[in-house]
Amino acid sequence: MTEDVSPSADGGADPASDDPTDELTHTDESGDVQMVDVGAKPDTARRAVARGEIQLTESTIEAIRADEIGKGDVLATARIGAVQAVKHTWESIPMCHAIPVTNVDTDFDVREDRVVLEVGVETTGKTGCEMEALEGVTTGLNVVWDMVKAAEKDADGQYPDTRVSGVEIVEKRKEAI
Repeated sequence: MTEDVSPSADGGADPASDDPTDELTHTDESGDVQMVDVGAKPDTARRAVARGEIQLTESTIEAIRADEIGKGDVLATARIGAVQAVKHTWESIPMCHAIPVTNVDTDFDVREDRVVLEVGVETTGKTGCEMEALEGVTTGLNVVWDMVKAAEKDADGQYPDTRVSGVEIVEKRKEAI
């Protein structure tokens, strides 16, 4: 079943629209891809938070906690990667606007068998920052994987216990300024 969505006044989707030509906001009438024009929208304060996790072996978790991973401080490096990804989202997602990122916060929760990462992004502008938060989480978790991959490999050089999952937006706010 396909949900009918069209642009609303704030540039988001309006599921109440019955016009199938309005389903995709990144295409014009002839089907060509385009960036959505947000020029007429007012600036608003926005925040988006994304979360995801990487499943790891207990021995790798212990090595992260003890700062015994040969490549260095896993979480500090992942934090840098997450922030860099947020700042460069517009370069990797086609039609994504370059936004003025005003704040990025990262929170790592090291559990028994996983590291959970939450990335919050704030901006003041005409469009949201959900993609930036998602890019921060996925890149941060990929950096964790890169830092610990030697510890996670099995005898065949595979990663049977390692996986990134649960990546989602857990908060989205927009406030008039």
